Amino acid sequence: MNQNNASSRRRKDGSETPHLPFFGLPRLAVYIRPHRRIFLSMILTNLAVGLFDIVLPLFQSYAINHFVADNNTAGLARFTGCYLAFLLVQVIVNTISAYRCGQVEMYLGRDMKKAAFDHLQTLSLSYFSENSVGYIHARVMSDTDRIAAVLSWYLSDGLWNLCFIVGAALMMVILNPRLSLTVLFLLPVIILASAYFQKILVRLNRLIRDANSRISAAYNESITGALTIKTLVIEDRMQEEFTQTSREMRQYSVRAGRVRGLFVNLISFSGWLALALVLMRGGALSREGLIQLGTLSVFMTYALKMMDPIERLVEVLSAMIQMQVNIERFTRLCDTKPRVTDRPEVLEKYGDSFHPKKENWEPLHGDIEFRDVSFHYDDSNELVLSHFNLKVPQGTAVAIVGETGAGKSTLVNLLCRFYEPTEGQILIDGIDERERSQLWLHSNIGYVLQTPHLFSGSIRENMLYGCDTASDEEILDAIHSAGADGILERIGSQNQDNTDSANRHALFLKALDGEVGEGGDRLSTGEKQLLSIARAILVKPRIFVLDEATSSVDTETEKLIQKAISGIMKGKTSFLIAHRLSTIREADLILAVQDGKIIEQGSHRELMEKKGYYYRLYTRQFSGNTL
Repeated sequence: MNQNNASSRRRKDGSETPHLPFFGLPRLAVYIRPHRRIFLSMILTNLAVGLFDIVLPLFQSYAINHFVADNNTAGLARFTGCYLAFLLVQVIVNTISAYRCGQVEMYLGRDMKKAAFDHLQTLSLSYFSENSVGYIHARVMSDTDRIAAVLSWYLSDGLWNLCFIVGAALMMVILNPRLSLTVLFLLPVIILASAYFQKILVRLNRLIRDANSRISAAYNESITGALTIKTLVIEDRMQEEFTQTSREMRQYSVRAGRVRGLFVNLISFSGWLALALVLMRGGALSREGLIQLGTLSVFMTYALKMMDPIERLVEVLSAMIQMQVNIERFTRLCDTKPRVTDRPEVLEKYGDSFHPKKENWEPLHGDIEFRDVSFHYDDSNELVLSHFNLKVPQGTAVAIVGETGAGKSTLVNLLCRFYEPTEGQILIDGIDERERSQLWLHSNIGYVLQTPHLFSGSIRENMLYGCDTASDEEILDAIHSAGADGILERIGSQNQDNTDSANRHALFLKALDGEVGEGGDRLSTGEKQLLSIARAILVKPRIFVLDEATSSVDTETEKLIQKAISGIMKGKTSFLIAHRLSTIREADLILAVQDGKIIEQGSHRELMEKKGYYYRLYTRQFSGNTL
């Protein structure tokens, strides 16, 4: 059997509907199992709700036959008490049912989100490079929410509808088989019609969601790219594209509304048709004395109430079928294997990211060797590094320069073991880095990115991400080492009253509680970079990596960063990637990389004297300066 055909069916819109057994529920068993009692309680209470709705018309039948038809009130008080008690129990069961549905939705959604988030922490950097934030966010949030909602509210609604349809049909057969055929012969017709209309509505709703996504994307582009749109003078083109997309969504929505209206009217007509048939046939049986008026009233109630549950049951089945897509996408994320993994014996000794065994961690000194390292990314066979060799003694400051795509960032990403070499070895302190755990290595590296990232919260909270046991004094020392005192002065002076203005230390401590905003948006890019460096210093790493840390800051901040870098690199193995070559003049070793190979290496002075590749890069940046 063709594997693609066996596992999925391609839709007309290009997406795929997976064929999962039992709507994919076995894949979710691990999340349902811890809450099986609540889940079972939800199922049972919803079945009970259906049974209550089936039994309720029998009270009506009893009242008509015993009190109305006989014109007798004997036993009415006891009947009324029983009826009220029944209604009270029904309300209680309904409340429990709704409560259980809410619990199932909350617990399943929470557990699936946690499982997905925890798994994301174990995935390699390549996964985040290959998948957009929106894609990952949709898997963790939207898909899990949809699955939890279907398995709680939709499933419970389906159970109620199924119970009511089956129970009402059986009850009618028991009460009067001849009259029951009058109603039941309509059921297959309604079921087939519901399935047909639901199939059309699913297709139209999918087109509506697609059009809505394109409208949202257009909104986003028009807002984030407003300056580009105006400078290119393409407002009319953007408006035309948006109008076309809006027109498509309107057409699909109108069509879906018409189909939905026709479907609802068909169901309503079927209910009234069933009622008319019951009245016509039941009236004849009543005149012949073959059926009581109370029983006829029960049939009338069932005839009216049975049609709507059929429609809703088909909708529930459709929702569960569509849920398979959500399950497939969620499980695909959770089934994704990290490309960089520790061997079992390494995990046994050093632990993993969630259960580290720090007592077994050896100290890292900082001797690094790239031994015949070749590397290419999984989506390409083109080598980024080819038979690369390099020895870096402990405490050496290494600067890496080269044009975009030369392999500079790849070099440090391999060092940090975000990726692993296709061939060759990377030795740290003379031992293959794969003999030690990733967490051990990462805990000894201070990495400052080109684009700094701060978490929402205070300065103190952001610093503690570097070392959660650091004291305020250690935080202040790290900020001072990074040359970021000015940030604390600015923030502290905004919140400091006049009585404490002379107390510089108290001002700094209070400034640590200052909020940085979402992603650090209350700070300038330079300030975020300085705090990122301070956070790296707080880790007290043995290896520093600065990936173009000054490329997006102003001249004054660049000087502060240069001063901080020169201080923190002393005695530590450091790797600096820089486009601004002024930041690397004091490096012990400069590597000029081109096409994944070192074409020049040496100190700044040595490379300038060679007047080769590095010399040309440098003179292009400082053509008017004295070398």
